[in-house]
Amino acid sequence: MIRNVLSIAGSDPSGGAGIQADLKAFSARGTYGMAVLTALTAQNTTGVSAVQTVSPDFVAEQIRMVFADVRVDAVKIGMIANAGIAEAIADALHPHHGIPLVLDPVMIAKGGAALLDIAAIGALTDRLLPLATMLTPNLPEAAALLGEDHAQDRDAMQQQARKLLDRGPRMVLLKGGHLGGTDSPDVLASADHITWFEAPRVPTKNTHGTGCTLSSALAAELAKGKTPEAAVAIAKRYLADAVAAADTLTVGSGHGPVQHFHALWDKADL
Repeated sequence: MIRNVLSIAGSDPSGGAGIQADLKAFSARGTYGMAVLTALTAQNTTGVSAVQTVSPDFVAEQIRMVFADVRVDAVKIGMIANAGIAEAIADALHPHHGIPLVLDPVMIAKGGAALLDIAAIGALTDRLLPLATMLTPNLPEAAALLGEDHAQDRDAMQQQARKLLDRGPRMVLLKGGHLGGTDSPDVLASADHITWFEAPRVPTKNTHGTGCTLSSALAAELAKGKTPEAAVAIAKRYLADAVAAADTLTVGSGHGPVQHFHALWDKADL
């Protein structure tokens, strides 16, 4: 049976991040993707120029209509934009508590533009974190959620992951890509386990949408019934290969997208 996965996130018209990246990752991981839009962005590989949010009521109605008709096997939440949308998402998902939910707290675009109203951090923390099966912040996002400086080493990463667990999610995957160096370590924290996942850093500027892609791949694997540890391992391997193949694409002049379909496209046809 093909699993159905819902993304609740913003749109990236250049196709590298947001809903567009989520749907590509869902498809690449063998699941059927659905999408609820929270915001429209005007952006390309060099940055974001404008954001138009969707009304909270309409976000909630999109979610209601999907669940009224379609079996949803997992949910991924990305860009929520503001507190009203966070509240609407939490209210709409509350009746469906128990479905695997991956929360990627999208706050800042690759080019530096803010994608979350600072006033929305409280609503995100209070309403959405307790619903999350897995929270997937990078180091700056974790620091913003905790009101601390971002971690500079593995010990600090582990400490911050444990602090985020106290905010309500069942698990936290804290991504260490901002540490620098030749490796990109991530730590998965739960109430009784700490697991490190290692990966070499790929030398490329084409990393637009990596967070969206990883969280979507995670949601797809959880929808298939994988254990959290197995889901993280599979999703990290998929993303690493997508990043390694990113330079086969020629999309834009800034931070280009990863190659979501690296394992599916016939090289002879490229």
